[in-house]
Amino acid sequence: MIIKGQKINDRYEVIRSIGEGGMANVYLGYDTILDRNVAIKVLRGDLSSDEKFVRRFQREALSASSLAHPNIVEVYDVGEDEDTYYIVMEYVEGKTLKQLLKKRGTITLSEAIDIMSQLTDGMAHAHDSYIIHRDLKPQNIMIKDDGQIKITDFGIAMALNATQLTQTNSVMGSVHYLPPEQASGKGCTIKSDIYSMGIIFYELLTGTLPFRGDNAVEIALKHMREPIPSVREENSEIPQSIENIIRKATAKNPKNRYDSARSMHEDLLTALDENRRDEEVYQYKYPENENEGKKGKKTPSSDNKEKKDEKEDIPKLEEKPSIKVNEEEKKEKKNIIIIIILAGVFLLIAIILLFVFFILPSFSSEKSVKIPDCTNYKVSTCEEKLLAAGFKVNSDIERIPSSEIDVNRVVKTEPGKGRSIKKGTVVTIYQSSGDETIKLENYVGKNAIEIKTRLETKYELSVSIEKREPEDSTKEYTDDEIIGQSLPEGTEVKKGDQFILYTANIVDTFPDMVEEGWSLSDIEAFCNKYGLTLNKEEQETTAYTEGTVISQSRTKGSTIIKGTTLKVTIAVKPKPTPTPTPTPTSSSKEENKDDKEKTKTDE
Repeated sequence: MIIKGQKINDRYEVIRSIGEGGMANVYLGYDTILDRNVAIKVLRGDLSSDEKFVRRFQREALSASSLAHPNIVEVYDVGEDEDTYYIVMEYVEGKTLKQLLKKRGTITLSEAIDIMSQLTDGMAHAHDSYIIHRDLKPQNIMIKDDGQIKITDFGIAMALNATQLTQTNSVMGSVHYLPPEQASGKGCTIKSDIYSMGIIFYELLTGTLPFRGDNAVEIALKHMREPIPSVREENSEIPQSIENIIRKATAKNPKNRYDSARSMHEDLLTALDENRRDEEVYQYKYPENENEGKKGKKTPSSDNKEKKDEKEDIPKLEEKPSIKVNEEEKKEKKNIIIIIILAGVFLLIAIILLFVFFILPSFSSEKSVKIPDCTNYKVSTCEEKLLAAGFKVNSDIERIPSSEIDVNRVVKTEPGKGRSIKKGTVVTIYQSSGDETIKLENYVGKNAIEIKTRLETKYELSVSIEKREPEDSTKEYTDDEIIGQSLPEGTEVKKGDQFILYTANIVDTFPDMVEEGWSLSDIEAFCNKYGLTLNKEEQETTAYTEGTVISQSRTKGSTIIKGTTLKVTIAVKPKPTPTPTPTPTSSSKEENKDDKEKTKTDE
């Protein structure tokens, strides 16, 4: 466990935690040798003994350390210190794009183009180095106060020239930005990153994700089947040239996408030119799915290709060699004789094989008999039928579960009914043991999609996934993490039984409003967006600027639940202390008395 003040490799001093992930935790650190702040990514302790995760963590280091670009986080050092695997990186002060979108909802068109230009430029450099990111999403893109972006987390990046892949055919990365080919398990190319960048561009302009669903499988299917929604329907002021970039980047068929991140970058640079703003809608050259384009009219390109192929099939005229006619005839006769000899040899081989495998066995073997149908018979009756037909019966009766055949009745035989086999063959009888039952486990904390798939495929249960409010609202849950189940551990169920897995109804998680410098208006907008009750308190202080958020009741990363209360403390200037009225002394009282008496005498 990494604690504040701990030194890694006797050089990097840990200051505080700045992020936690499924594979690694990130800390703000101080390089005592080069006198600078750094970000230290440390492989989680429970994974350091797992060779698969160690290799993946080391692959991130190798992938990122080979890249040097102003829009990619720089890797300074990689190492191991007493079974602690770490990567030391450039520390970027700023927010993630996801945090920016949460705070602002949407950004302007010019800002979005600037961000995407930097993103495509950085990824073009990575692709030039044969590195695919495979997990591009706003959470992995930092934006500094001056607008510069930094691409982070090459944790599942893959080298194109790698000789071995540790995650073969596995679907990785965030499902909201997952390209169709990656969702279907076909693997990734540089065009997979281009698809993810297209989804990010869509989200920057609209503030929403193009595909939503109740679970990861539903969202992945939408990526594979449904066309990308139009950004111009969300905002009619967006030029057609911008929508064309998104359409081309997010095409289902990789052939319809940009050939490289560099070409997408160049397209972004000219997207707002006057001659491009009202260009025609980008049309896909190739079918977007396997069934499309197989029937119906042929495309001009396919017609041209067929014509070209036909032309290529026409033999070219060549000059006839100056050879005498009788020499040509001799060669032709010789070739015919060779062909006849070879054909005869092959025919003879075919006749021999036919005799050995089909004719000879019919003379030497006994007559085959069909196995009678014993389904749902008593075992004793089945044995009598098999013996009467000339077969032998295996004395060991096998028992198998069956929901269709009564208990102790025959389910099947092996070989099966209707098979024609020799008399004397041993036949095994399979007897029904009734409906198959299984004992449910405790699935809390596991992935709901994986458990649902396993129970439905292996045991044919009817499993559904439902969302509900978690009992512990302060705990952070993942989208598909199971928090409860309709039947307790140890319950016996059978094929077709209903079973419900519950996942957390996660709206989102709270940001660090203090660290990120949120204003009161930002917080009010945030509460309105998520349906929270805002409780404001003011604290007089000179240590903070007036209007600054000093504290918040909900910790960073805790689950946002609609209807809960968020309490924030706002700094205000201290009120001025009133000047006290001086108390008159006894001498002044006498003087005042004399003055009054004198005034009275004068009157």
